[in-house]
Amino acid sequence: MDWLETVIIAIVEGLTEFLPVSSTGHMIITQNLLGVPQGDPFVHAFTFIIQFGAILSVVCLYWKRFFRFDNSPVPTGSNLFQRLKHRYYFYWLLIVGVLPAVVIGLLAKKSGLLDWLLDSVLVVAIMLVVGGVFMLFCDKLFNKGTDANKMNERRAFKIGLYQCISVIPGVSRSMATIVGGMTQGLTRQRAAEFSFFLAVPTMAGATLLDLLDLLKEDTAWATPHNISMLVLGCVVAFVVALLAMKWFVAFLTKYGFKAFGIYRIIVGGIILVLLLTGHSLAMVD
Repeated sequence: MDWLETVIIAIVEGLTEFLPVSSTGHMIITQNLLGVPQGDPFVHAFTFIIQFGAILSVVCLYWKRFFRFDNSPVPTGSNLFQRLKHRYYFYWLLIVGVLPAVVIGLLAKKSGLLDWLLDSVLVVAIMLVVGGVFMLFCDKLFNKGTDANKMNERRAFKIGLYQCISVIPGVSRSMATIVGGMTQGLTRQRAAEFSFFLAVPTMAGATLLDLLDLLKEDTAWATPHNISMLVLGCVVAFVVALLAMKWFVAFLTKYGFKAFGIYRIIVGGIILVLLLTGHSLAMVD
């Protein structure tokens, strides 16, 4: 990967990480359009690591809410675990929410399924279309949220189960978790914000695993050029995601998912037509 390819892919990641259009799917499509070699361990790791750069924008934008503690009185008779849970309840909810993804993600990675999915543009295209059709109707199906419904362990865990679906590129982690929140009676805004918060431990774990895998492999990949590409990709994704996130919350709250569903169907449909007619996505061979 060269500098221009890195910047383009990172911009795509930053723009799409929090949109319900699948950032991983869009990066795979972009890599194919640019002719970036698929199946390379460094390219796979790059795909996940720069997503963590985008996720850090959540901590920056919502830092007052992300670093929060409950200082209200602890119920009388509480044991140590209950006292800690009371004070750090926000983080406890994130732990509960991320547990399903930890289990499913590890199984998918160890089995080799995840790497296979990351190399399949066809899977991305199909899931873009399927998810797009679903999004045309999900507002009417699940838009019954109210601010009276607060986040709790049960809701966090169920949203975490929905997040597991996004192991398939093209599904969109954002879409899965936001829809998961809406099925639990949360408003679109509350569901979107919890989706952002849940992304931090999820992508931190995925990034750590990929870094460990890279370090276990032949360390010949760790050239100054490749390390520079990772740093540049994270920085660009962070800045772009920071700008895109606030716009997305306002747009989703006001208009819902329909526009994103139409976009997904168009993009996925074009790619399917190209693939089924024997055309390559690469702009250069």
